[in-house]
Amino acid sequence: GRGAEIEKRFPNSAAGTVKQMLAAGFNAPETSSCGRWFDAAAGLLGVKDVAAFEGQAAMLLEGLADCYGRVDAMEGGFVIGRSGVLDLTPLLARLADEKDSAYAAARFHATLAEALAQWVIGAAQAADVRRVAFGGGCFLNRILSGVLRWRLQSAGLEVLEARRVPPNDGGLSLGQAWVAINS
Repeated sequence: GRGAEIEKRFPNSAAGTVKQMLAAGFNAPETSSCGRWFDAAAGLLGVKDVAAFEGQAAMLLEGLADCYGRVDAMEGGFVIGRSGVLDLTPLLARLADEKDSAYAAARFHATLAEALAQWVIGAAQAADVRRVAFGGGCFLNRILSGVLRWRLQSAGLEVLEARRVPPNDGGLSLGQAWVAINS
């Protein structure tokens, strides 16, 4: 499988040390960043082993998925826990053994979009919310944002998206500055 290929690709890397750190929870803080799922998928698929800049692996993965075209989400590819935590580990585990990187990239996008859609729809219903906003660098990804927008609107939610500034860190910090000035 591809998991074994990854170990062969990086025989002298710190991969073993990182694996031990993750297992022990040592210097391995949890993250809520959607971008780390893109980084993990890109690494597993051999798309980009070491990114030269933030978002590079995600952009390459999006390009591959775009070349392949639309596919269905992977059944059983994610879990939404009782505490509301979204876990895509089942998807990554199965992607590691996929032979066609473009298909796997498309499958990753479809499954991530479906996972986020179910997660957001459930949270919106629980909070009696009808409007959601897209924010963060992952919403520069037109495949993810397009599929997610369609799913949420189909569920009756209003989707707010960045128009004049980007949805990533630059736009977020501009919004934070606006809030600070007006507080």
